[in-house]
Amino acid sequence: MSEAPLISIVDDEALARDGIRELVESLGYRALTFDSAENLLQFGLIGETTCLITDMQMPGLNGLELQEALQSQGHQTPVIVITAYPNETHRTRALQNGAIGYLSKPFNEHTLIEYLAVAIKLQSSRARRRTA
Repeated sequence: MSEAPLISIVDDEALARDGIRELVESLGYRALTFDSAENLLQFGLIGETTCLITDMQMPGLNGLELQEALQSQGHQTPVIVITAYPNETHRTRALQNGAIGYLSKPFNEHTLIEYLAVAIKLQSSRARRRTA
């Protein structure tokens, strides 16, 4: 039996981070939480992450900068950006950089669940192509 998908969650707000973690775990996925983009990058498990959920506004690297840093390192991890301060420029940039979703806080949890399903299918498809 394969291990459950790993979802990494980056948000500097503990309540938001914990709420997303609880939702992710209730779906049967594994979750790792980080209070900053820098902590995620230092942890070293991004290659095992099926999907990254990141807040947009954080001290240090913001969500877009994190997404771009991962891309520059060659990671193709699906990203979902969440924000309390929606901005069309940020939304467009995130989606152009390959984010599969951009959600405004508070967001509908069903929408996040749908984005997670897309991310898991995308990573599964990529894994099959690598082994073929």
